[in-house]
Amino acid sequence: MRDGYLQTGELLLPADKLDPSAWACVACDQYTSQPEYWRQANTLVGDAPSALRLILPEADLGQAAARVPEIHSAMLDYLESGELQVGVADGLILTERTTESGARTGLVMLLDLEGYDYQAGSVSAARATEGTIMDRIPPRLAIRRGAALELSHVMMLIDDPAHTVMEPLAARRDTLELLYDFPLMMGGGHLRGYAITAPEDLAGVFSALKALREKAEGTLLYAVGDGNHSLAAAKAYWEEVKPTLTASEQANHPARFAMVELVNIHDEALVFGPIHRVLYGFDGDTLLPELGAFAQANGWELAANEEGQRIVIVYEGKEVAVSVTGSGHPLAVGTLQAFLDAWIPAHPGTRLDYVHGESAARELSQQPNTIAFLLPALHKAELFPAVEKLGALPRKTFSMGHANEKRFYMEARKLR
Repeated sequence: MRDGYLQTGELLLPADKLDPSAWACVACDQYTSQPEYWRQANTLVGDAPSALRLILPEADLGQAAARVPEIHSAMLDYLESGELQVGVADGLILTERTTESGARTGLVMLLDLEGYDYQAGSVSAARATEGTIMDRIPPRLAIRRGAALELSHVMMLIDDPAHTVMEPLAARRDTLELLYDFPLMMGGGHLRGYAITAPEDLAGVFSALKALREKAEGTLLYAVGDGNHSLAAAKAYWEEVKPTLTASEQANHPARFAMVELVNIHDEALVFGPIHRVLYGFDGDTLLPELGAFAQANGWELAANEEGQRIVIVYEGKEVAVSVTGSGHPLAVGTLQAFLDAWIPAHPGTRLDYVHGESAARELSQQPNTIAFLLPALHKAELFPAVEKLGALPRKTFSMGHANEKRFYMEARKLR
């Protein structure tokens, strides 16, 4: 079944014999500056079959040349040995993810990549909400090219203030077939999944999606909340494959689709937070005057008050709060990123990371020659209007919850 660019599909799950708590692992783009998290996850999993063997954490991107062939081999091994089984033959999976923020509801389904574009200026129905960092696509694309399986940490947002799409199903989840119910590793909370295969249930979902589409005020229907670079890699791969296929082959080729979890931006358990910046390899006392000089050259004004765009700069036990006025960027994150994008190329040996969670950023700033830039949060109600008006927001503008609340890899899908 299908509406617009969303549809049902065959979704795979770890076999009943497997421990789901060892199978499911957090999104690959989390804990990038905390490799000890991934080391601990590997220790917990041990030799057990796990999604951890089928993904490449960004913390390990330097090992991509060796790891990608291992990932492809593990995918084939899991398929051949029966580690994966069909969860739903042609349907959806209703998810309930419980964390400290509450119980978040989602629907796992397939997105037609013909309706998605991550390029700047896109007006496609599904699009990136933040600027895409192009050099993050190639490692993911290398995995996609030879992959027998797709796992996904993509969360696709819909603007459904009346809670019409998935919430009616969640209200009667006790009547649905329970597919999985288990605690997630390392403080990830709890995850439940229910099969959505009954014709009347599927009809209700797609009817509600059609109604949202028909009353949408702009062209943006599906906004990528998490996983844009992985989705961009899937799109890039589809554009590679498409010219090699006939028109009839293109219509249903597995590479044309990507697995996503649809989430209502109005879900009370979906909490938006900022993504902070951490700069390595430079002294904060030296950087502050350079920030001031850049601001003056660009006609900005810096002040130590609550007005304007507030940025808190923390380094080696010191904390400086500045407010910027006069910037041409409507958000503080865009103003800061404009400075960093101009400043970093002139300072070889420095490195920038994007960190979820203020406490983690503050902890990292205690290291020598390490500077944390703490940013204000974007209110989630502003997201769809902002993207419609401004286009893709500056890269790494917002985070949906803390790192441990991000989507865990659970479901899989055959790519060939």
